[in-house]
Amino acid sequence: MATAILYPGVNQFEATSDNIDLVNTLGGEKPNAPDIYQQSEFDKEKDTTTFRQFEDACDRVKSFYAQQHTLQTVAYNMKARDDFYSKTRAEMTVWEALEKLDTFVDECDPDTQESQLTHLLQTAEALRQDGKPRWMQLVGLIHDLGKLLFFYGANGQWDVVGDTFPVGCAFDEKIIFGTKSFKNNEDYNNEIYKTKLGIYSEGCGLDNVMLSWGHDEYLYHVVKDQSTIPAEGLAMIRYHSFYPWHREGAYNEFMNEKDVAMLKAVRAFNPYDLYSKSEAPPDAQSLKPYYSKLIDEYFPNPVVRW
Repeated sequence: MATAILYPGVNQFEATSDNIDLVNTLGGEKPNAPDIYQQSEFDKEKDTTTFRQFEDACDRVKSFYAQQHTLQTVAYNMKARDDFYSKTRAEMTVWEALEKLDTFVDECDPDTQESQLTHLLQTAEALRQDGKPRWMQLVGLIHDLGKLLFFYGANGQWDVVGDTFPVGCAFDEKIIFGTKSFKNNEDYNNEIYKTKLGIYSEGCGLDNVMLSWGHDEYLYHVVKDQSTIPAEGLAMIRYHSFYPWHREGAYNEFMNEKDVAMLKAVRAFNPYDLYSKSEAPPDAQSLKPYYSKLIDEYFPNPVVRW
């Protein structure tokens, strides 16, 4: 690391000021710190064009999105958030939550029929293989843990999984299956909700935009106050299913300066979520000691309120 040098004859105050500037410039810098933005290496041999082929998806996937796009309304989303804050659904460790998800298979995922525990370990291991920071490996491990919602009063899978999108403004054509898939949604013809900005304002920031309720929003609200995961990691959790935004470039009118930085982080995470899926399941028990220690680093209280 560079250092500020006090040369003979230089005013002590100026040297101190130089040192402060140096610290501010290099704050948090660590030798050989992993770069979260460096292009992923683990997937170089994969044909990534075979993933997220929704037009060729089975009827199960298409039926799921028809239901989700009909029922994700402003009224439902307000109620879901009220329900979230009104109670604690369970208390358990992160690893216990991972094991609970072992029986869950995502109906809207066209790329895998593996359990969520398998997918989460594959994501985390890909990040670990590429030498990403420990907090980012943890995000890979837990990013879909919000699917626990399925076991705690969900109405099916439509309010748990699937790509996310804003409610309270016009549905964008870049949402999977397009705007026609929302024709039975009660908000579709609402005079306010069908406008481009809807109930929001330009540049209001995505923190102030209500995204369709599901596992991303749920987990984000669970961990943001119970962990020390940095802002970039929280964005990876909240926005990883927001494909119309981070992949298709929709809804940029709501972005503020923070969102510009968070978009870069979410895009850096996406290959690990999407392309780490494979037919070779990892051995959860052999990996448990490593990831248990990782969990303890970022969750001060081992028992999490879900």
